[in-house]
Amino acid sequence: MRTRARALGHSIHPMLVVFPLGLLTTAFIFDAIHLGTGNDTFSQVGFWNITAGAIGAVLAAVFGVVDWGAIPGGTRAKAVGLRHGALNGIALVLFVIAWLVRLDRPGHTLGAGLFVLELVAVAIAGVAAWFGGELVERHGVGVDAQAELDAPSSLTTGRRP
Repeated sequence: MRTRARALGHSIHPMLVVFPLGLLTTAFIFDAIHLGTGNDTFSQVGFWNITAGAIGAVLAAVFGVVDWGAIPGGTRAKAVGLRHGALNGIALVLFVIAWLVRLDRPGHTLGAGLFVLELVAVAIAGVAAWFGGELVERHGVGVDAQAELDAPSSLTTGRRP
């Protein structure tokens, strides 16, 4: 099923999700290093990764909602898409809570409680990513109807070389 929001022949949403997923996971890793070392530099990096990741997540979500709206109602894909979006929304809210609590702290530090909150958010995002894979790989959402191993570039008019 072709998605609504496309650029240069490809779905926009999957191109954007790599940034918030990577940034928020990296934030969690830097925060773990901060807790292990006590070095506030790692906490700062984690905080700013959450900042950028949250902005990227909102942008990716906009295109995800546009694409979800094109999935026919009453299909399993529509329900899977709803779970995918809802879980990503929950993960984002948890990271934003951690971000807000750290906003006015010196060094944007976190304690064990916020770290656990981030761990839960990363786990939820992982499940949401699985649902995203289910949408593409099982339901063909975002996959061109003419996709095959020798398909021409999406930048061409469809002629084979």
